[in-house]
Amino acid sequence: MSEVGSWNEAARELDAIVASFDEGEVSVDELVARLARATEIIEELESRLRATTARVEELAPRLNRVDDDGE
Repeated sequence: MSEVGSWNEAARELDAIVASFDEGEVSVDELVARLARATEIIEELESRLRATTARVEELAPRLNRVDDDGE
């Protein structure tokens, strides 16, 4: 598996892959490789999103405590 890069870089690469499918640029030989790469990107972004959601859920109660203490 190759590096996915930042969220924006990964999104741009995924957009480019989808655009190449839409434009019919993909040969049969490239199809599996591009689908595999798209899958890698999607799985990585989903993993990052789950981690970010967990971190937000962890921090939210702390913010609520700060707000409650400030009243």
